[in-house]
Amino acid sequence: MVGGFQNIFKIPELKKRVLYTFGLLMVYRIGCAVPTPGIDGDALAAQFARARGTLLGLFDMFSGGALERLSVFALGIMPYISASIILQLLTVVIPHLERLSKEGESGRKKITQYTRYGTIILSIIQGFGISVGLEKMEVVAYPGWSFRLMTVLTLTAGTAFIMWLGEQITERGIGNGISLIIFAGIVARMPNAISNTFRLMTTGEMGAFLVLMLLALMVVVVGVIIFVERGQRRIPVQYAKRIVGRKMYGGQSTHLPLKINTSGVIPPIFASSIIMFPATIANFIDIPWVQSVAQAMTPNSIIYNLIYVGFIIFFCFFYTAVTFNPVDVADNMKKHGGYIPGIRPGKRTADYIDRVLTRITFGGAIYVSAVCVLPTIMIARFNVPFYFGGTALLIVVGVAIDTVSQIESHMLARHYEGFMKKGGSLKGRH
Repeated sequence: MVGGFQNIFKIPELKKRVLYTFGLLMVYRIGCAVPTPGIDGDALAAQFARARGTLLGLFDMFSGGALERLSVFALGIMPYISASIILQLLTVVIPHLERLSKEGESGRKKITQYTRYGTIILSIIQGFGISVGLEKMEVVAYPGWSFRLMTVLTLTAGTAFIMWLGEQITERGIGNGISLIIFAGIVARMPNAISNTFRLMTTGEMGAFLVLMLLALMVVVVGVIIFVERGQRRIPVQYAKRIVGRKMYGGQSTHLPLKINTSGVIPPIFASSIIMFPATIANFIDIPWVQSVAQAMTPNSIIYNLIYVGFIIFFCFFYTAVTFNPVDVADNMKKHGGYIPGIRPGKRTADYIDRVLTRITFGGAIYVSAVCVLPTIMIARFNVPFYFGGTALLIVVGVAIDTVSQIESHMLARHYEGFMKKGGSLKGRH
């Protein structure tokens, strides 16, 4: 492992990408500490202390504590994720967007441009809702339209800048920029959570046995996540022999790897953003029935968890269907003389792959739902003073595995040893 980290700095391009990524993540964390003007910080902190364990606490976790301080990055990256979800859903029903999605790089750039516009629109709406809510909380020094416009402008500009940071990390750094920004926000809360836990242990509010039990729970969940995220269902594929000129091609046996969790950390992130948007606005509307709905949507409530699990399962299947097309895979295999033993090429192969993919996606959806919900419920039952449940663990471990895999690929492409011993790199299991 140590040798693997040393090898990073022996490859100039990889070294540049890693340092570039760290630099932009540091810029993001600095921005999370820059407050929005016109806010009483002490009064706002008191409001968030009362909102601990609610959706505001969950939203604050994804923003890396920026919402609690109402920094210029208070909205975080969630408007961008919500806009991405809306565009992907519209791609299925709007023919123009569907054509763009099939046009390759040019179409992808156009959809990305639409996503940026949608991000700005959602940021303006959310920023205005937050500014009105802050005035009702009585944490604003000089309320009025000047404060509202300034807050909307500040928060929208902050989200646009985060969106730019994420795109730059993806293009010039290492790993997925948006996921790494969420990862950095969650990890940044860990030192504060650890210090609060030790403080509660010294005062006797939390027992040592409870802390050890929670630590053991996190270790078990991390182990399960690593095991399942690396798991694959390998479909055997045989290529027929072909003679081209005087050379013979094909004839080898290989496999088609299907990950148990094809969609990765996308479903819980999408599900959280979908639930957060209306629920966060509801917290700022002073109408009795709206407030009762907001109270019922706390992360440890049955209603919230049922809706959350439903969205996770939906996005597991939806994202898998968007990113993996069995018909295209079957056609490509047929063009290159490949076939699955015992399955006729063409439509039969596509149906077989689709059937296998549906089964493992269902298992993956149940796994993601259990990891995201069960630890969160248990932690809520023991009144843990911070929000670091299964969703956060899944995102942190999943993003870490994906980033390390990309670093491994850069190393192995240049004949450097990775983080593991020979033959022990991040490969899937049967």
